[in-house]
Amino acid sequence: MILKPVYIVFGVSGSGKTTIGNVLAKELDIPFFDADDFHPQSNIQKMSDGYSLDDNDRTPWLSILTDQIKNWHQDKGAVLACSALKIKYREKLESFNSDLIHWIFLDGDYDLILSRLKERKGHFFQSELLTSQFDVLEKPTKGISIKVNQSTTHMVTEIKSKLNVQKSQIGLFGLGVMGKSLAKNILSNNFSLSVYNRHIKEKEVDVAKNFADELTVKPKPFDDLQLFVESLQQPRIIMLMISAGPVIDQVVKDLLPFLNTGDCILDGGNSHYKDTIRREKLLSIEGISFLGVGISGGEEGALKGPSIMPGGTRKGYEQCSNFLEAIAAKDKGNKACCSYIGSEGSGHFVKMIHNGIEYGEMQLLAEIYHLLRHYLEKKPSEIEKIFTSWRTRNKDSYLLEITTDILLKKEGSGYLIDKILDKADQKGTGSWSSISALKTGVPFSTISEAVMVRFLSAKKDERIKASNIYNYEISISSENKAFLLKQLEEAYYAASIINHAIGFDSLKQTSLEYDWNLNLSEIARIWTNGCIIRSDLMEKMAVLLSNDNDTSVLLFPEIVDTMNSHISKLTFVVSNGLQIGCALPVLSAASNYFLNYTSAQMSANMIQAQRDYFGAHKYQRIDKKEGEYFHTDWKN
Repeated sequence: MILKPVYIVFGVSGSGKTTIGNVLAKELDIPFFDADDFHPQSNIQKMSDGYSLDDNDRTPWLSILTDQIKNWHQDKGAVLACSALKIKYREKLESFNSDLIHWIFLDGDYDLILSRLKERKGHFFQSELLTSQFDVLEKPTKGISIKVNQSTTHMVTEIKSKLNVQKSQIGLFGLGVMGKSLAKNILSNNFSLSVYNRHIKEKEVDVAKNFADELTVKPKPFDDLQLFVESLQQPRIIMLMISAGPVIDQVVKDLLPFLNTGDCILDGGNSHYKDTIRREKLLSIEGISFLGVGISGGEEGALKGPSIMPGGTRKGYEQCSNFLEAIAAKDKGNKACCSYIGSEGSGHFVKMIHNGIEYGEMQLLAEIYHLLRHYLEKKPSEIEKIFTSWRTRNKDSYLLEITTDILLKKEGSGYLIDKILDKADQKGTGSWSSISALKTGVPFSTISEAVMVRFLSAKKDERIKASNIYNYEISISSENKAFLLKQLEEAYYAASIINHAIGFDSLKQTSLEYDWNLNLSEIARIWTNGCIIRSDLMEKMAVLLSNDNDTSVLLFPEIVDTMNSHISKLTFVVSNGLQIGCALPVLSAASNYFLNYTSAQMSANMIQAQRDYFGAHKYQRIDKKEGEYFHTDWKN
């Protein structure tokens, strides 16, 4: 629960607490309460009779107010007008949470206050009691003090200036599709927000202002960087929602002159994790926290609640966790799909692997759709029914869900999917994850192959030419079609398990290399909602990994049972699909990975012999000690 601040306007009777409190509450758009309304009737009668209240009288009154303040913290916050003349009274009132109480002392001299009281009518306080209030008053040593010998407007303006109440809790830099959706999410969770977007004449004009004008709950819009930074509460929290690459470095450079020690920058884009490591180190020298924050869920996720993967210093995360966890999706236990991932660039690395798994899952569904559509001759509506039936048997996923929607979309009398060009783009994270796997020596079969297929799809003209030259067509009987169709569901599930296992093995290996101590179960948990790869399988993995963070996914007994019953279906689909001329690159990669992974004897002994033959690279022997290397003169 996010607790809200309570502003207590205090001073002697006649200082203007009610007037100032009412105006301030309207300015802050929160409720106003007068402490006098909470006095027990016995206190009101005593004061009306001309007697001062003593501490015994005030004790039940202060207890009532303290309970009310706790409720206000948990609701919308409030402004309270209260005399609170003694320090011990004020300590009682802030006993629930002193950090969220803002004290505003209205300071005036005796003669001014007395003249005001004499003009008041219908109030139970007698002016003769003013002397006793000044005698009791213990002037504050914390909070702010405002002189009452000025206009109400001037006093409220000064209060807001001193309290920084006009400053936003969060700044968001960049109003592209994701930035706008995330801004709406932040505002819907009752955080005050400043937004910035660059101003480029005739290209990007008044983007921030126009965005704010569209909304009912409005952020503060800026196209001046300094004013944007100055609009934020300190220590500042600034979320960057801009393209990865050198532009991030330039923006950080532009921000630095306006930042102070303790401020925090969050990069919410798909930056390379090694760039994030570098930036985090550089900014730490300036005393500024830098978090690489992976965000998954697309436009809808950013708006309604994404999966969030923050990496950097623990201190930096704690500074921002309140708002990050509030805007994140929630898992089945209503826990935020956001968790501290680890140090340095771990957040962006985990997001990169998320995207790698996503590449594999998308290609798996694309391959099965392609087999069904063009080789088993199923209509899109028929394929949708097949996929929908899978969703009811513990194989549901966000990607499977959107694929069924895509298959039903029509344009005119035809299906839209049949009119889409078969060339797929990739934005970098897929390639980065494959390169990272090569550098760390992690097998990355399905994910790398999914990236390669996208590259090959881009060669459309050449593929058409090759198709005409080779004219490769093989027919399939109705009986074989029916039998192949029966194997598809379990083949898909087996390949999906392998694809996930490959991704999590990469997380584990890189965690060891960088000493990140990644919690794989927690990563799986925050991937159960909000993100693109959320699925029934991910729910299962979060549970399995919670008991054992070190075991590879494919070695869990439950997974072993599933794979033992499913792998033959996968290899059957791959072999028969290839025989009828249907390319199944990721399904093939999954089956080959699994068959090699479960082989006590692979073909690498021949590789080692070949390397030693042409390059004298040496080899180990099964009949000698491990770590002992040999070279052979293979010609003699």
